[in-house]
Amino acid sequence: MIASLSGTVLKAGLDSVVVAVGGVGMLVHTTPATAAALRIGQPADLATTLVVREDSLTLYGFATEEEKHVFETVQTVSGVGPRLALAVLAVHDPTSVRRALGSGDIAALTKVPGIGKKGAERLVLELRDKLGALAGSSDGASIGHQRMDGEPWREQVREALVGLGWTVRQADDALDRVAPQAADGASVSAMLRAALRELGR
Repeated sequence: MIASLSGTVLKAGLDSVVVAVGGVGMLVHTTPATAAALRIGQPADLATTLVVREDSLTLYGFATEEEKHVFETVQTVSGVGPRLALAVLAVHDPTSVRRALGSGDIAALTKVPGIGKKGAERLVLELRDKLGALAGSSDGASIGHQRMDGEPWREQVREALVGLGWTVRQADDALDRVAPQAADGASVSAMLRAALRELGR
């Protein structure tokens, strides 16, 4: 198990980074917030989880141990895999996840693409005592401010939204609604958060 990773950021996307460790570039899947907080050429120190499948080894990275704990715990529920667990953290920070589970807030949980009412109820039933009762701690990484002029931000944000489970049409509709914010020089990560809010309405 690769429990943590420290190295230099070689590449940073909206939901993944490549970190150089001992001469090897490690591809790490992250939440948009974690990826946005990292800069090319700067050091990165991530808590990580290695997901082993018959045909793949996939590394997931987190800004805090709390994010990693939520990611791993959510997957103990039947039907929840790493992609859906990462989507949970893309929409909600760990404190919000615990709050939703502890209070049985089905509406908040169903804002995550791929989680319907029954799935949300199952999460609450199985995780309320594991995560919902925990005291609050850090909310995760601060959001970076990578700025993107013009329209290239649309493609990056659309790709991230589709990767999280929304359709291209849903993503484009949300992007149309938040596009005016781009004129104010909003960062790509800020545009992604705005689109997520629109999709969660």
